Amino acid sequence: MRALDCTTEAPCPPSRLRIALVTETFPPEVNGVAMTLERMVDGLVERGYDMQLVRPRQASDSTAAGVRGFDEVLVRGLKLPRYDRLRFGLPARSRLLREWSRRRPDLVHVATEGPLGWSAVTVANTLRVPVTSDFHTNFDRYSAHYGIGWLRRPVAAYLRRFHNRSATTYVPTAALARSLGDQGYARVEAIGRGVDTALFDPLRRSEALRRDWGLAPDGLAVISVGRLAPEKNLGLVLRAFAAIREQRADARLILVGDGPLRDTLARTCPDAVLAGTRHREDLAAHYASSDLFLFPSQTETFGNVTLEAMASGVCTLAYGYAAAAETIRDLDNGAVVRCGDEDGFIERAIQLAVNDRLRAELGEAARRSAEGLSWGHVVDTFADALLRAWRRGGAAQPWPAATGAGGRAD
Repeated sequence: MRALDCTTEAPCPPSRLRIALVTETFPPEVNGVAMTLERMVDGLVERGYDMQLVRPRQASDSTAAGVRGFDEVLVRGLKLPRYDRLRFGLPARSRLLREWSRRRPDLVHVATEGPLGWSAVTVANTLRVPVTSDFHTNFDRYSAHYGIGWLRRPVAAYLRRFHNRSATTYVPTAALARSLGDQGYARVEAIGRGVDTALFDPLRRSEALRRDWGLAPDGLAVISVGRLAPEKNLGLVLRAFAAIREQRADARLILVGDGPLRDTLARTCPDAVLAGTRHREDLAAHYASSDLFLFPSQTETFGNVTLEAMASGVCTLAYGYAAAAETIRDLDNGAVVRCGDEDGFIERAIQLAVNDRLRAELGEAARRSAEGLSWGHVVDTFADALLRAWRRGGAAQPWPAATGAGGRAD
């Protein structure tokens, strides 16, 4: 850890600050939240923090513990409806009370808002351990895409109540911090995201992969990466691609990801390449081998895929919010259009598809922009934020008596 000035107002932490991070998703699950948390946990371990990860048990888990360089507490979970590969954690109050009474963390950080996360906040407050939280997903906005729009206000109220029980809520953009503040969130702080520019690199472009997609040497590969789900606005991707095909018969649509719409897309878009879920170098090759990245989602809190495409040197078109609003300058290092302007999105997609030179220039500029977005800086910022939270709420708290240790097994 960094050298620190220690005073009565700002006491020094223990030699290894012990942080319990609670999440309902973590690799090998594939989603932006899981990948971000893995980066954060690994980065904190490298910086000397004593990490404990609390999460639902996954099908791939063995009985081995501590093999990743940090402790793990595995709790019961259930499959998430319509997302069989993801799980949500069941309430685990008794289990966490036992664990944290036996070995008290200095700070609890809760990354997801499900039943497991609620249990973690409750136990941390009971033991008077400072607790912070992440806001990763606009779950209230998802309701409209699944025919349960009437739940939007109750879900929004639950999320606000959840996060206001923590000392600070961390979000990935300043715009989201302002938005949540306007909605009644008490303490919100923005901490950005990074991208691995060694992994996502234009040099991973593969002509063999492009041939596998059925592209001619000068053909246009239009790619979309993410869950194949209603909230990703894939209908606009399909409409934009149809308009592109009217101008460029050599274009091919590549859909990377999996989800509840996969079978529907296979039936309605027989010419599209459904590449499924891809990982690390394989995923990076899919990005780099493409020519135009379309990302019209309006439900993101950030959208890691935006940075991954930019780092891969791919011309990126997105709505002007979340990651795109903070990293893309229109027609300088990518393209952005006003949120909800579907006609504008399609028009800009056509403009980029037919102008090879412009597309290449924007892709090169995107790569240069991404090179300044290192994960190391992001982890340092996160570590400093957690340390401030500990100093505000943890240093003066007495060690509470270990109570409730005989609860049920979770």
